[in-house]
Amino acid sequence: MEDLKTEFLSDVAVNVDWKEIMDLGATPRGNRQITYIKGGTFKGPKVKGVVLPGGGDWFIRRPDGVIEMDVRAAVRTDDNHLIYTYIRGINDMTLEVALKLINGEVVDASKYYFRVTPVFETASEKYGWLNRIVAVGIGRLTPAGVTYKMYTIL
Repeated sequence: MEDLKTEFLSDVAVNVDWKEIMDLGATPRGNRQITYIKGGTFKGPKVKGVVLPGGGDWFIRRPDGVIEMDVRAAVRTDDNHLIYTYIRGINDMTLEVALKLINGEVVDASKYYFRVTPVFETASEKYGWLNRIVAVGIGRLTPAGVTYKMYTIL
């Protein structure tokens, strides 16, 4: 059995408005909230461009306090190709840590767990390779939204 190997895919910065979170309240699975994406950027050695406004995260805060992410977004590459992105993730951090990160404070990465698994879908021949990869990412909350460092699993 081989060891897991990765290759850097891209840095992603997504802009959201933390004051505009829609709170649907306590559902049978937990507290459901929605955050809308205002835009953003992504940049890697093989693909770069902008995150288009209009997507969002339909996340749920489970009874144990862990957040299950359900992000859906469209991106446009710098050479005008569209890519749909679905990101599932786990964000396990205290409210105190989340507020510090949103306010721009540095928090030791050992104090929280924020990992994602993006899936890509495109009709583009040039970027069709994204349809056939498994990727993972490490997330961080920021005053402007969320950043991810994404990797392809080789």
